[in-house]
Amino acid sequence: MELLGKKEIYANIAAHNKALNAYLQVVPETAAQGSAGPLSGVCLGVKDNIAVAGLQLTCGSKFLEGYTAPYTATVVDRLTVAGATVVGKLNMDEFAMGSANTYSAYGDVKNPWDEERVPGGSSGGSAAAVAAKMCDAALGSDTGGSVRQPASYCGLFGYKPTYGVLSRYGLTAFASSLDQIGILARHPGDIRELMQVAAGRDHHDATSIEAPSFAAQGFDPAKIRIGVITEYEKSMSAAVRPAYDRCIKELKAAGATIVPLSFPEYDTVISVYQVIATAEASSNLSRFDGIRYTKRADTKGFRETIAESRGRFFGAEVKRRILLGTWVLSRAYYDSYYLRAAKVRTVILNRWREFFGKVDIVLSPATAGIAFKRAEQPDTFALYLEDIFTIPANLTGMPAIAVPAGTHDRMPVGLQLTADLSRDGMLLDAAGWLEKHFMDFATIERGCRHDTI
Repeated sequence: MELLGKKEIYANIAAHNKALNAYLQVVPETAAQGSAGPLSGVCLGVKDNIAVAGLQLTCGSKFLEGYTAPYTATVVDRLTVAGATVVGKLNMDEFAMGSANTYSAYGDVKNPWDEERVPGGSSGGSAAAVAAKMCDAALGSDTGGSVRQPASYCGLFGYKPTYGVLSRYGLTAFASSLDQIGILARHPGDIRELMQVAAGRDHHDATSIEAPSFAAQGFDPAKIRIGVITEYEKSMSAAVRPAYDRCIKELKAAGATIVPLSFPEYDTVISVYQVIATAEASSNLSRFDGIRYTKRADTKGFRETIAESRGRFFGAEVKRRILLGTWVLSRAYYDSYYLRAAKVRTVILNRWREFFGKVDIVLSPATAGIAFKRAEQPDTFALYLEDIFTIPANLTGMPAIAVPAGTHDRMPVGLQLTADLSRDGMLLDAAGWLEKHFMDFATIERGCRHDTI
């Protein structure tokens, strides 16, 4: 990995974190001591819904203000045993519910490229910290695109692995069948080095699987079939289209075969995701009741304490999703909404399995456009549409990576590569090829408005 060095990272934190609000807790430099190992010297930021023993675990919520994690997540444990150093806990949308990092109870995160704009969410703190060189890499969580979307907004690589490749033990659950820990970094080779240590089966997590090979195999576009989805091309914005077209042109010139694909279920993706994710959130967040380890509203009765605590300490977006999830799981609406969404999810999975019978990689936008200004944030339902291109990888469990592809209006533009289950190594090979042959990083960095990038 290309390491910045601990002194430079702490200098950047001191200089810029107050403005960006990326870190919620910083480990003192004198206490940030890593062990010897293959990752020695790597300074890692950790999203504040991932447990690190002795550090706070707020999930961006007032409900967990002051709570300290009693144990360490498996992924973090494996990385630190290999020598990485955790330098702090990163800001996030409350309980990972959001697309702009404006739903944190501890204040908005700013985009290092333009502090008037959002960094994306819910892993916006992770993206801002890496982009502003306040850590070498960062862990985030990705339920519907929450690693890849902020990576796209901040000009980074953002990787969501095949479901189960990274253990979820120690990740505070939002929607268990969709959640994955992911990695944000400035280079795909950095992601590969971290994954070679962190991936693999974990007896604490029954959904974890054996790690695929992450060894670099090389990437020859002349031997690769690249799928492009017709429905995506019809709805692509003017901000993204030039980078997308240029990427296809570059791949064709290198010998890649471009294969058109049809995704007729495209317009159901958001609805399916919202039903399944909110239903699982309703169940997972029931543990936050003001009785056990969260803040408590003092009232006279047991039920009143729970109701008042949840009403007072959950933010508006979390309440909205819990209520929707409870509604779709109710006896009257379970068949009409949750069961139907689960069936359509299977249809979507089968469609993407069909894709990978025809192609090796699917190329798509990562986001509909560039990061929007905080003062111009879209309404709630428009925000949900921000994840239209990223959600399929969560619904199917397939690996995907956001890659920086240029700039528009002096802001980063990201594209996305998706591969079949357990083809994570090949996906990182492809991202590495694009980094070397397609991306003009000098232009991207000149466009940045923040002096730390």
